[in-house]
Amino acid sequence: MSFEKLQYLKYFNVSYNKLYGEIPSGGPFKNLSTHFFLFNEALCGSKRFSVPPCPTSLKHKSNSNRMLLLFLPLGIALVFIPITFVLVWIRYRKGKRSPQQAPSLYIATRERISDYELLQATDALNKSNLIGFGSFGSVYKGILRSRTPIAVKVSNLQLEAAFKSFDTECEVLRNLRHRNLVKFIISCSNLDFKALVLEYMPYGSLDKWLYSHNYFLDIMQRLNIMIDVVCALEYLHYECSSPVIHCDLKPSNVLLDENMVAHLSDFGISKLLGEEESDLYTKILATLGYIAPEYGPDGLVSTKCDVYCYRIMLLEMFTRRKPNDEMFDGDLSLKQWVSYSLPEAIVDVVDANLVTSHDNHLNKKLDCVASIMKVALDCYVEYPARRIDMKDVVGMLHKIKIPLLAC
Repeated sequence: MSFEKLQYLKYFNVSYNKLYGEIPSGGPFKNLSTHFFLFNEALCGSKRFSVPPCPTSLKHKSNSNRMLLLFLPLGIALVFIPITFVLVWIRYRKGKRSPQQAPSLYIATRERISDYELLQATDALNKSNLIGFGSFGSVYKGILRSRTPIAVKVSNLQLEAAFKSFDTECEVLRNLRHRNLVKFIISCSNLDFKALVLEYMPYGSLDKWLYSHNYFLDIMQRLNIMIDVVCALEYLHYECSSPVIHCDLKPSNVLLDENMVAHLSDFGISKLLGEEESDLYTKILATLGYIAPEYGPDGLVSTKCDVYCYRIMLLEMFTRRKPNDEMFDGDLSLKQWVSYSLPEAIVDVVDANLVTSHDNHLNKKLDCVASIMKVALDCYVEYPARRIDMKDVVGMLHKIKIPLLAC
């Protein structure tokens, strides 16, 4: 029986399996999104599921395999011999050609890019291309000659700390590969100009989406973004050869692509843990309001500091209140404000934009938000050793997401 004929099928989540084959596109599958099929081995099908297209119809797979075995030896012979002659001919022509300027290489194969190329791409760092700024520099949108959009992070070399920040970010990003981290493409470094070329994120920062009146994120989008962020942190803390502490987790350092997938960025003050190390000291101050208490006057940091920062972001995401909001002065903090309202008065602290009286699923959604904030408060423990790990948070948020999918 075909799954496409199950007309009452509403929920079909097969993420985190080792499935392969074609995802149906008809029937109830018309209403399913990419989030139902994440992290499988070899699924294929429609582009809207974010999987590669199926090369051939699965119905004819066995026939295709038999034909392949039959004609493979003959095909290799027919293809290999002409290609060999073509390559020999090309090498001969290149040898006879007079010396010319070498063609530009694909940017990902190069170790450096010139400042001239980046100035061209950004129209001489024109203010109209400015898309962000931080403690040690500014970020510009650029367009390469190949028409590829890029983000160019230019260091402010008038600041002494900018040199170390640039070197740190190069060292960290060069070895990171994860779907929820901003992709490092190439760097440019000389005496008076230092810049990183990064993947361009067309939807900008999470901070913009949270606090600008022109943008809106619903509960599901906010939860998906925070799941993306925690997956990035899980990778940094547990899956890298040397654990990475981000040290500056906040909404402005989370960027969104065209599919609203979150990518963690800005590793300028991040730290790499060596073998047998669980914490270390730093003199660089993170953003006020997001600093873990153990940071103290000596700057002690560990992966648990990222856990602490993440819980602040989780509360901020669903209350739309920054930890340094003017209402949190004296003895009242963001944590206390939320904890005093759970679970009965959750509607008093949740972002008002998420609460609409005509929403038939409002109570169920508020229950989910209350559960999310409970996870955040579990990360909020003052003593680092008692804070939950990012691995545990991933499972908790996925579990909370299940009833939300039915709303």
